[in-house]
Amino acid sequence: MEHSEWTGKTYGNDFMHRSLMKALRYTNVRHLYAFAAVFVIPVCLLLNPSCGIIYRYMRRRQHFNVVKAAWKTYKCHCMFSQVVIDRFAMFAGQHFDIDVHNYLAYATLEQQPDAFVQLSAHVGCYEMAGYTLKAEKKHIHALVYAGEAEAVLAGRQELFAKDNIRMIPVKADMSHLFEINTALSNNDIVSMPADRAFGSTKTVTVSLLGADATLPQGPFRVATMRQLDVLAVNVMKTD
Repeated sequence: MEHSEWTGKTYGNDFMHRSLMKALRYTNVRHLYAFAAVFVIPVCLLLNPSCGIIYRYMRRRQHFNVVKAAWKTYKCHCMFSQVVIDRFAMFAGQHFDIDVHNYLAYATLEQQPDAFVQLSAHVGCYEMAGYTLKAEKKHIHALVYAGEAEAVLAGRQELFAKDNIRMIPVKADMSHLFEINTALSNNDIVSMPADRAFGSTKTVTVSLLGADATLPQGPFRVATMRQLDVLAVNVMKTD
């Protein structure tokens, strides 16, 4: 089967996204968790190529037997659906309890006079970092995909504006590089995803989860060229 390239855009159209956010203003997220687990995930397992990819990972890397690998694949999809629902619930105004580990590292860097780089990955729900990582002395400039769905961009803008977070859209004209440079020159915080080489040929190969993975060089170069401190931040959902 020929897999389509990742587009960088949240699945669904603007009507679907806004309808979901509207529903989540009045609906407990657990009800949607159950609906997704029973009605949505089984369809995804049949139609989405990610099913086979995750199943092979469970079998070949984790060495699970057939039944356990299949169950873990299903659970993985269920957890991902919950992360997506949580994301739109957050845009709809709902709040979640978040345990922050090693917050002192962030607070120390935020109080120092120099800029620093905050690296993230497409795992969990990174937008929720805006709940807890408050910037008092600096602005946070978050690098985002400019072609993202309209409702998602609007949700981010509304949420982040309250916490001194500004977005830098990645554009084809590369103007975002100048915005990153300006932010760092002003001793602010720049947040960038560091796990996907989307549209870039400058990559580095590392060993990850038992196999080679290709990561973009850009985020790491920004930090090393300026000799900046780097903080890895990810927001993970647990069972």
